[in-house]
Amino acid sequence: MAAEQARYQLAEELGGIEILNARYEKQNFSRHSHEGYTIGVIQSGAQQFYRTGGNHIAPQDSIILVNADEVHTGCSASEGGWSYQAMYPTPEQFEQLSQELGIKSQGAPYFSQAVVEDALVANSLRNTIATLEHSSNRLLRESMVYSSLSLLLSRHSKTRPLSVLKKVADSKLSIVKQFLDEQPEADVSLSELANLVNLSPCYLVKQFLKQYGIPPHAYQIQARLRLAKSFLRQGNKQLDVALDCGFHDQSHFSRHFKRALGITPGRYAKEFQA
Repeated sequence: MAAEQARYQLAEELGGIEILNARYEKQNFSRHSHEGYTIGVIQSGAQQFYRTGGNHIAPQDSIILVNADEVHTGCSASEGGWSYQAMYPTPEQFEQLSQELGIKSQGAPYFSQAVVEDALVANSLRNTIATLEHSSNRLLRESMVYSSLSLLLSRHSKTRPLSVLKKVADSKLSIVKQFLDEQPEADVSLSELANLVNLSPCYLVKQFLKQYGIPPHAYQIQARLRLAKSFLRQGNKQLDVALDCGFHDQSHFSRHFKRALGITPGRYAKEFQA
């Protein structure tokens, strides 16, 4: 059996949720982020990862929680690697879920703990992912998604203070982030980004890093990878995807993709071929 394995699928529930079933031994994820939350259950071994300014270890049967857009890493913390299952719901999907369930919230949830030990939630998440992978029963699939995510929300989510939400929303940094999210393929300079919000380039880099955990150029790579994933799912050729998303060439694209997602672009594309 190959030491490094990863299988991505896209479930249709809530408008589309990406799920992953993976086993890694030597994979060392670079600092990266996802537009959605990372909600994972360790099946075997243990994983070490960085999140929220510190390093964490997730042992077998524990749950990994990474908030949307939160910078994190990942590598093995045990002999022989680790395996896990994960799903990546977006903030919008959590907000939709909260509204439909009648849960009072101030926007998307915030998970303050990076690792939690909760057998009830872990088993619920495992069953949900297995259902999404193997069952075509739409009623069952949707019921499992709603049940597991609402259980997770009720037991482990927090709400960011309003003052923090307002500060982030009003910040000039959020304008720069929005530009990179909406035009990830753009060949933009640091000076141009700084001029966009009337800040000095040096100050912009320092504050962006402080706010989001990675500098603007690294965030641009993450935004490009998100765009690339959608193009690959649509069946576009890897070279075209690489160039359309702003990478120098296919090799440059593949290297960043593998370091951030633990799978090559070609393998990822095959998961979504009919």
